[in-house]
Amino acid sequence: MRTSLNEIKLIDGHLFNEGTHEDALLFDAMLIINPGLSNQIMWQKKTHAVVQQYGRKKLRAEIEEVHRQLFCEATHRSFRQKILSLFSKK
Repeated sequence: MRTSLNEIKLIDGHLFNEGTHEDALLFDAMLIINPGLSNQIMWQKKTHAVVQQYGRKKLRAEIEEVHRQLFCEATHRSFRQKILSLFSKK
């Protein structure tokens, strides 16, 4: 299992351009030696994309909930009026 974690860390370092120029050269050599590594890189990129998309959806839902509370609930009527007055044409 430790080897898997080390590979994940190594691939992440490559994907996020962390490390030195020498590290990048070493990683390129590993790509030549281990043809399966490019497949692992592809799956790790996809995993990062899914996690990022999930985070964006979650953040969007939280923002929508705050918006709903502030602009739809009667308890925040004065706040809503103050905000709307800032953007109204005078």
